[in-house]
Amino acid sequence: MNAHYACNSPAHALSRRQFLGGAAVAGASMLGFKDLLTVANADEIRRQDKRVLVIFLSGGVSQFESWDPKPGTATGGPFQAIPTSVPGTHLCELLPYTARQAHNLAIVRSVTVMTDDHGQGAYFMQTGRRQNPAERYPHLGSAVAKLLGNEDSPLPGYIHVSPRGESGFNRNDSAFLGPRYASVTLADGSPPANLVRPATLTELADSERNDLRDRLNSRFAQTRRSADTEAYTNSYAQAQQVMQRRNLFDLSQEPMGIRDRYGNHEFGRHCLLGRRLLEAGVTFVKVTHSNYDTHHENFDFHIEQLGEFDKTFATLLDDLEQRGMLEKTLVVVMSEFGRTPNINRNYGRDHWGRSFSVAMAGCGVRGGALIGRTNETGTAIADRQVNGGHLFHTYFRALGLNPTRNFHHEGRPIPMADPQAAAINEVLA
Repeated sequence: MNAHYACNSPAHALSRRQFLGGAAVAGASMLGFKDLLTVANADEIRRQDKRVLVIFLSGGVSQFESWDPKPGTATGGPFQAIPTSVPGTHLCELLPYTARQAHNLAIVRSVTVMTDDHGQGAYFMQTGRRQNPAERYPHLGSAVAKLLGNEDSPLPGYIHVSPRGESGFNRNDSAFLGPRYASVTLADGSPPANLVRPATLTELADSERNDLRDRLNSRFAQTRRSADTEAYTNSYAQAQQVMQRRNLFDLSQEPMGIRDRYGNHEFGRHCLLGRRLLEAGVTFVKVTHSNYDTHHENFDFHIEQLGEFDKTFATLLDDLEQRGMLEKTLVVVMSEFGRTPNINRNYGRDHWGRSFSVAMAGCGVRGGALIGRTNETGTAIADRQVNGGHLFHTYFRALGLNPTRNFHHEGRPIPMADPQAAAINEVLA
């Protein structure tokens, strides 16, 4: 979607390739993780059944109107700060429900990506590395699906619930981990089209057709195996897996009271679906809420956007906790960057990668923690500056993984996380 108040960057055209479209997958190969985890340790972590849920506020949510309010200053805008369930911690008044969940949250107010480009910021926040033309790194979702996923699960390990675009298989985010760990995008929370077997095709005929396809694929792969064929085979297999569990997408199976609490809007439905997917065994779920690129009328649009986010997010945390899932689910709320301290002539805030905030809850997180600080007007970080690399380390530590070890690609050791960064220990329980 192109929001009329946004910067018209191609980053806001949220589309995906068709689910069964053939796509080249660069660098798909066998990987050795012997340096990352011992076999015994890996098996133990998988048995702990840990999950990750990322809420991505696409476009760049304003830290001033959310996690780091500056009321009464030249940059603060019209909203007040309100107390939370943690004494001394205040959030913007647009987050009253989230404020009641502050005891479950660790808020980092000193994040920087040092870029005002949507694509570069999103890449850094999701991979923990700055973009490098010589190497693509896997997104957090792909890495977590590889390391923590259940190989026998009938569902993909990494699912992205997107507000719009096309449902499908995204080859780019898994990098050299290969197509098996790429994300499957569900546009508007819907499964890819044509999952249901046509009524004119019998179950036996469908089974025979799939057996024939498997045999032909295997014969072809013996002599002409390529990244293209592997991508196709994996995308088809993932489609079949999703087909087996298509009842997950039927939110009418949830009690009306639960659906009402999440909210009768797109984001509410998507977060409820995210919880259902986690509960069904998906290792990593990303839910995108769009569009926070408020170059025009920042305050009106944040009233609208955060009005959806606030109650839904608080309900999600409460629901996870009530179901006993929160202690095993790492929840992260992030954007690609924040918004400028200065308010432009259109009453908007522009791109700002120098200082913004990220919130975390759940698995391995010390609830109630407040890390880092910006100066009085939010124009600079005053204490504990961190970046996407530090956050990447922190997510892995929270999940019980060691991000300082290597994995191997074509015999070459590659650090799982940026060796120039380290975990934010104040976040960790």
